[in-house]
Amino acid sequence: MSVLEMKVPSPGESISEVEIAQWLVADGDYVEKDQAIAEVDSDKATLELPAEDSGIITLKAAEGEVVKVGQVVCLIDTSAARPATSTPSTPSTSSGAKEELKAAPVAEKTAAPSPDPVKKEASYAAGTPSISAAKIMAENGVPANKVNGTGKDGRITKHDVISAMSGGFSTEDAQAWGGTREQSREKMSMLRRKVAERLVAVKNETAMLTTFNEVDMKPIMDLRTKYKDAFAKHHDVNLGFMSFFTKAVTEALNLFPAVNGQIDGNEMIFHNYADIGIAVSSPKGLMVPVVRNAEQMSLAEIEREIKRLAIKARDGKITPDDMANGTFTITNGGVFGSMLSTPIINPPQSAILGMHNIVERPVAINGQVEIRPIMYVALSYDHRIIDGKESVGFLVKVKEMLENPERMLFGAKDPHAVLLGL
Repeated sequence: MSVLEMKVPSPGESISEVEIAQWLVADGDYVEKDQAIAEVDSDKATLELPAEDSGIITLKAAEGEVVKVGQVVCLIDTSAARPATSTPSTPSTSSGAKEELKAAPVAEKTAAPSPDPVKKEASYAAGTPSISAAKIMAENGVPANKVNGTGKDGRITKHDVISAMSGGFSTEDAQAWGGTREQSREKMSMLRRKVAERLVAVKNETAMLTTFNEVDMKPIMDLRTKYKDAFAKHHDVNLGFMSFFTKAVTEALNLFPAVNGQIDGNEMIFHNYADIGIAVSSPKGLMVPVVRNAEQMSLAEIEREIKRLAIKARDGKITPDDMANGTFTITNGGVFGSMLSTPIINPPQSAILGMHNIVERPVAINGQVEIRPIMYVALSYDHRIIDGKESVGFLVKVKEMLENPERMLFGAKDPHAVLLGL
């Protein structure tokens, strides 16, 4: 008998423990080499644990248990023969989820129009959801009777929930207030605990202030309306607002390097590059993947990279490396309807830009009142390294370039001045 001890690998630097979010196999199952057998939560991301060899698996840790990096979590009897009913190759749960997510839009197109695309059938799960699935369902208001469980004995997995969300469903049958006095408790995930810890630390350890301004979005909206179809056809990606903001931010960071810096003990670190963190919503909460060297990218390259990272976050494939070492962050609360907010700095960075919703407002243009699409923007910054003059100047420069998008072709300079050699 040959037994392999599977230990928890290190998900990344400074991570010493993880939580077993979900076992994708049952005790005594036959597993194939490289098959995804578990999902583990670190304080930065959710990762899959692949089997190191083929054989019969014996689980040594329970779902929800916190284990140390390097701890044995299961045993694999590599000398065991494959059962006759076992297939030679078992696709990982992640690849199955991708296929379901890709298939969902096609099903919507071919199916007859219906207010409830995902109907409950007899095969829908009667069992309980896994820990990670229950968390996603609670955060997104997904009714259990709208999810088809494909796990063992009809158990609802995380990927079942993601598949149901991608297909769409009606929330009419969701449970309403029951009029009871019941309570429920749910353990905070490692990711949520780490986020809470970092947010409190930022408030206690930085001299955080926020400065505000407003941006007339009409020039960019007119530009998008004129070129969005040609842009999408030529670059195979949609033209959104985030690429304009990212480009404006990188140009402003070049003029105000302190906004792109950070404090390390008694020293200040300045970066001559811009690694921009873009906050994106995922089933597990807010993630901040980083667009590397955004200052060197075109609008199309920025849009493609944001799309790639957003898909990884949505599919639960984002890694700690994808979110590490950003120099500045942009967050867009406007997609959820936020009018104004004071975003919290993402440490060890020194500043964060908050975007908000676009609302038509009366503004004075050349002595006349006009209705314009206005967005309020907010810059939260650490006053220990960034002075008020720099913070205000940075935000004004972002505003100027957004209201004059042609300036992005020439950096912060006036294109007419460049043309005239001034």
